[in-house]
Amino acid sequence: MITIAEAPSHHIDRRVYGQFAEHLGRCVYEGLWVGADSDIPNKNGIRRDAVEALRAIKVPVVRWPGGCFADEYHWLKGVGPERQSMVNTHWGGVVDPNTFGTHEYFELLQQLDSEAYINGNVGSGTVAEMADWVEYMTLDTGSPMADLRKRHGRDQPFSLEFFGVGNESWGCGGNMLPLHYANLYRQYQTYVRKYGEQPISKIACGANADDYEWTEVLMARAAGHMDGLSLHYYTLPTGEWDVKGAATGFDDRAWHETMRRTRFMDELLTRHGAIMDRHDPARRVSLIVDEWGTWYDVEPGTESGFLYQQNTIRDAVVAALNLHIFHKHASRVRMANIAQMVNVLQSMLLTDGPRLIKTPTYHVFDLYSDHQDAEWVDAAADDVDPFLDWTVSHKDGAYTIGLVNTGLEREASASVRLPSAIADVISARVLVGETSDAHNTFDAPDVVTPVVFDGYRVEGETLEVTLPPRAVASLRVSVAS
Repeated sequence: MITIAEAPSHHIDRRVYGQFAEHLGRCVYEGLWVGADSDIPNKNGIRRDAVEALRAIKVPVVRWPGGCFADEYHWLKGVGPERQSMVNTHWGGVVDPNTFGTHEYFELLQQLDSEAYINGNVGSGTVAEMADWVEYMTLDTGSPMADLRKRHGRDQPFSLEFFGVGNESWGCGGNMLPLHYANLYRQYQTYVRKYGEQPISKIACGANADDYEWTEVLMARAAGHMDGLSLHYYTLPTGEWDVKGAATGFDDRAWHETMRRTRFMDELLTRHGAIMDRHDPARRVSLIVDEWGTWYDVEPGTESGFLYQQNTIRDAVVAALNLHIFHKHASRVRMANIAQMVNVLQSMLLTDGPRLIKTPTYHVFDLYSDHQDAEWVDAAADDVDPFLDWTVSHKDGAYTIGLVNTGLEREASASVRLPSAIADVISARVLVGETSDAHNTFDAPDVVTPVVFDGYRVEGETLEVTLPPRAVASLRVSVAS
């Protein structure tokens, strides 16, 4: 029996459904940006089919330009009529033409109706460069940077909600030790100034997975100067970076290891959160999981530095499990950004020139969109199938219940008791894979797509639910007042 509590516990910030778009492989170029002269239908250079699909899942915030790319990105090369190209040394050594820069990013956000989360360059940039970028984006008038923005065609300032001071400073962002970065963070963040009405939330680079010392040092030395602290954790089926495992054609053991390693996110958020609670008991500082998702070996025949992988029902289940964990910890976790939005790692969309498909992960974000800005409701369990996982939220007078069966072979059943008699099942949909690596292709784009879910019955205040194996379901339920 899963018993839903009568009162909500905490708010689920819509930003835990955030996205990440790095200059990496075909994420930005082709995946999002094709240019105004492209034969691919676009609006101001941004492909219309991608925007239409992403708007449907209510993308709340997009992190850009990296990732590792952020700490070699010099923003002035990507503004104005004459762009300066650069070599993307982290991801394939390709030449980035910088045709997608600050103005194009904000054009994308406007089309998506999303907020901005920009990562600044600490690893190879200067304080002055970062300060100039913030001024360029957010100062109305009266400075060389504001005047430069206006000469580039934008009279009004951009709305910059979040600014990350560096990325993975413990690794590709500078190979720093925590105290060194903490001191640099205090210096750099000083110049992320608020010029207009829009406050800018400053995000400090946080830990790599279970590096709890990093969190301890950052919170002790710099908590008063930050609004958020990031965390990165990827699910690797093998746990080994050199041989991560294949995205398709894997065995049962790889499936179960992927589930086990995904659930480690709960321990990470618990332990990092406990450190943050000691330094910030009021939970003013957010924990921002701004890189998460599955990471496999690249698809055969593709460029190793482009991180292109297929996306299966396994990824959908991983996405749902992570979202359940974020909901549980949402009193501290107020943003998360899956890696990445298009054509890279655990993406929402895959493209092949003019063709575009939605991945199983995309469909989970669609199924779970009602959890955005809802109130999380605890749901205690007694004698429930060990392969079943769940999350519950309340918004607009109804409960949204997410259910996952991580089992490979058998159905999972449960009784879900609501606080009062069920008045109506407003909607019920399920995403199922016929095999453990079921996925969509450009020739068969709807192999894994949501369908109406009828595996339940209502008995008073209880839902009796039976979920097929390898499945994610979402039910929206109202109760008698």
